[in-house]
Amino acid sequence: MSEPKAPTPTPGDTYKGWLFKWTNYIKGYQRRWFVLSNGLLSYYRTQAEMGHTCRGTINLATANIVVEDSCNFIISNGGAQTYHLKASSEVERQRWITALELAKAKAVRNQADQSDDSGDECPMSPPSAGQSGASRNSEVQSTLRTLGSKVEDLSTCNDLIAKHGSALQRSLSELEGVKIGGDTGDKIRQVTERATLFRITSNAMINACRDFLSLAQAHSKRWQKALQAEREQRVRLEETLEQLAKQHNHLERAFKGATVLPPSQSHPATDSKGSSSGKGDASDEEDENEFFDAMEDPQEFITVPADPKYHRRSGSNVSGISSEIGMDDQSLDEQSLASNPESPQPQELEPVKKRRVRIPDKPNYSLNLWSIMKNCIGKELSKIPMPVNFNEPISMLQRLSEDLEYSELLDKGAKCQSSLEQLCYVAAFTVSSYSTTVHRTGKPFNPLLGETFELDRRHDSGYRSLCEQVSHHPPAACHHAISERGWTLRQEITLASKFRGKYLSIMPLGSIHCIFEKSNNHYTWKKVTTTVHNIIVGKLWIDQSGEIDIVNHETGDRCHLKFAPYSYFSRDVARKVTGVVTDKEGKAHYVLSGTWDEKMEFSRVMQSSRGGENGTEGRQKTVYQTLKAREIWRKTPLPEGAENMYYFSTLALTLNELEDGVAPTDSRRRPDQRLMEQGQWEEANAEKQRLEEKQRSVRREREREARSADVDEEAVHQDNYSAQWFDHFDDPHTGEQTHLYKGGYWEAKDQGTWENCPDIF
Repeated sequence: MSEPKAPTPTPGDTYKGWLFKWTNYIKGYQRRWFVLSNGLLSYYRTQAEMGHTCRGTINLATANIVVEDSCNFIISNGGAQTYHLKASSEVERQRWITALELAKAKAVRNQADQSDDSGDECPMSPPSAGQSGASRNSEVQSTLRTLGSKVEDLSTCNDLIAKHGSALQRSLSELEGVKIGGDTGDKIRQVTERATLFRITSNAMINACRDFLSLAQAHSKRWQKALQAEREQRVRLEETLEQLAKQHNHLERAFKGATVLPPSQSHPATDSKGSSSGKGDASDEEDENEFFDAMEDPQEFITVPADPKYHRRSGSNVSGISSEIGMDDQSLDEQSLASNPESPQPQELEPVKKRRVRIPDKPNYSLNLWSIMKNCIGKELSKIPMPVNFNEPISMLQRLSEDLEYSELLDKGAKCQSSLEQLCYVAAFTVSSYSTTVHRTGKPFNPLLGETFELDRRHDSGYRSLCEQVSHHPPAACHHAISERGWTLRQEITLASKFRGKYLSIMPLGSIHCIFEKSNNHYTWKKVTTTVHNIIVGKLWIDQSGEIDIVNHETGDRCHLKFAPYSYFSRDVARKVTGVVTDKEGKAHYVLSGTWDEKMEFSRVMQSSRGGENGTEGRQKTVYQTLKAREIWRKTPLPEGAENMYYFSTLALTLNELEDGVAPTDSRRRPDQRLMEQGQWEEANAEKQRLEEKQRSVRREREREARSADVDEEAVHQDNYSAQWFDHFDDPHTGEQTHLYKGGYWEAKDQGTWENCPDIF
């Protein structure tokens, strides 16, 4: 009885043939007709039963295929169904194994694809405009799945070829070692069977490659056409969008021209230049019409671009900054300097002192912070005994002098003819003083009572300043700086600090004063709160938050600055600062924006109005129409290697540099601070404890003398210390009791007379 010859299995084809299936121990193996199709293996008693009676079916997607010996193999789906099968020969068995493994791999992939696509299927809808695009996308997805299936078939065939190739190689090796004898025929027959199996799987691989290639060639041209069509459609959409944007801009300009300004405030009657050519005006408007993103602060204001006609106003009716439209900052400064006959002119050129640009790198010492801080929660920072491991090698007096890092802003302000323009520079200077703190997580040394620090930069920047620690409990430092370029800066800062467990809050108390000699404008403001986060766990980082009001007591002008606290949920940039400059009537003239760690910009306000209500608070936002924003300050990059030098700026690197002629109380002479800078932290800790104990002894002696002099109890607990270079002063502008520089320090330095200085080191 002749049997139909089974074809070589090809991925995706239906495979049929006779196999012997185990029935029971009485009948043993019985001959059955098996059909493999669509991932299902079914069997029948005869071929005639295929049309009406199926004896059993097993799903290969969940089946396990095991080869027992040369002709037997088992197919099981986990216990419910198990087929023990036997082929007529090893070659026939291998054909079935190859076909079954290919069918199983394909069934598993189809099952996964159906699971992924089940959530994306939608019911049929009537034809619509986008139906063709959806059908095209569906076709592409279907083709990609088919190609992926073919690639998986190729991978399966590759595994089978490797498996049978290894078996064939082993048989050839055994054949080489066989001696001429009776077992030679068996070995040759085995090698022949292995070679036949290898040929079968190779043919299957070749057929799969042919199918994949033909399918890819058939769809490549269609994909190219579809891709080209998508590109052309995108270009058309971009052109349409550009036209809509231009139309929107024209409509917006037409609306503003009709509603923003009443006819009485419109542009003056056309002059000879403005009426010469209507076409020329239109082109100028297109060139100068720049639109800028609005700054969004829901609690303060919104800025929008001013009407383009404001950009063409001359400098005759716009004072100060508005007259510099079309110029850069350098040309403005040169023009202001040239027009100011009282500007200081350099008398003679003196060599600028070369200062250091590096300090020793910070050592890598580990320390358990929680072991020190756990008993300090709720205490003031100034009363916590801290090792130098948490410090940076400068004192608080030197840190206070760093406010002058960008003193050139005050130099520019001194040249301004407009007090409102001058106020912009003062505001930028106020923000710039925080730029050096962004990476500075180290704590400055608490100054000893009577400690001083001088900073003489007359030959570099035209100013010199003096700081003195005038109180220890509470800690208070006075600072006085005077510049040859027409300004004076003074401040007295008292720090109130609290450790809250997760973060440290530092609240500077006291006012800062800036006085310009030429205009006699007197400005005052206060500092915002500094917060150090992740004290216990995580990387330390610093934030500045709060509001500042800079007031000109001479003219009544005011600048309100807002430092936005960092928030994980805010869409604004980090460290954002916004501000508005107003006159004494409350009318806005300038808007400032930027970040306290990078730069600040300012814009002249041309028109303001009340906008819509601000959310749930019900307040109306003010909308400012402004000219193009211009940069007023930008942070200078840190020197190379700053991350290893406590993130010091160029100025900070020079603050602790030894200088001749300074007072014996100067911070540069402090031994524990010097030892820390040199990397000798253990010696610095010992020296720090010695200095603190010496200060406590002096304080106890003053208290004893105060009690013996019959001073009241409240005065006993004060420092009862008279500052060397500052006198008590009742400030008429702020109403605060503060200290004012009384003079004499620089004269004492010139004469070298420091006999009255206390011995604090």
